Amino acid sequence: MSSKHRRLFFALWPDEKTRRELAALQTLLPQGQGRWVHGADLHLTLQFLGQVAPDRQACISRAAADVEGQAFELCITHLDFWSRPRVAWAGPDQVPEALSRLVADQGGHLESCGFPRESRTYRPHVTLVRKAPPSGVIALEKPITWPVEDFVLVESRPGGEPPWYRVVERWPLDAGPEMTFSGQGLTS
Repeated sequence: MSSKHRRLFFALWPDEKTRRELAALQTLLPQGQGRWVHGADLHLTLQFLGQVAPDRQACISRAAADVEGQAFELCITHLDFWSRPRVAWAGPDQVPEALSRLVADQGGHLESCGFPRESRTYRPHVTLVRKAPPSGVIALEKPITWPVEDFVLVESRPGGEPPWYRVVERWPLDAGPEMTFSGQGLTS
């Protein structure tokens, strides 16, 4: 890892098929308004760490390696809007138990590196547009099925031309004996 402070976060990073489907959702929103997230930067944040000193980066990697999580399918079912940050986003109607456990386990391991647990309720979402005009909930005619097989540590490098995010490390999730990924997604 680098010898300088880095702005880091843990995320689910979509495969190329899922990334294309998520990027296509942006066309359902008012065009030419707000700051669209570059298609290569679309992700679902698990834990935001902020500016991290070099001496803490190795601890973060060790903590992530100790996380135990199961692979799962995430079903993106709708678009929504948060007025206070003016963000248009896509997300699931229901949070898979495996995702809730992953976030909780990650938070517990990160405490050993000096990161406090998040006190707010976890709301999984993929940000599509920042500084977006107000919009309502849009149910997707065809939900996006995202096979989640791993999680990643991402470095944020805003400024200049996007993409602004770069995957630094990746950790696999356990598929378990009864779960496998087929070409169509997760099967049991």
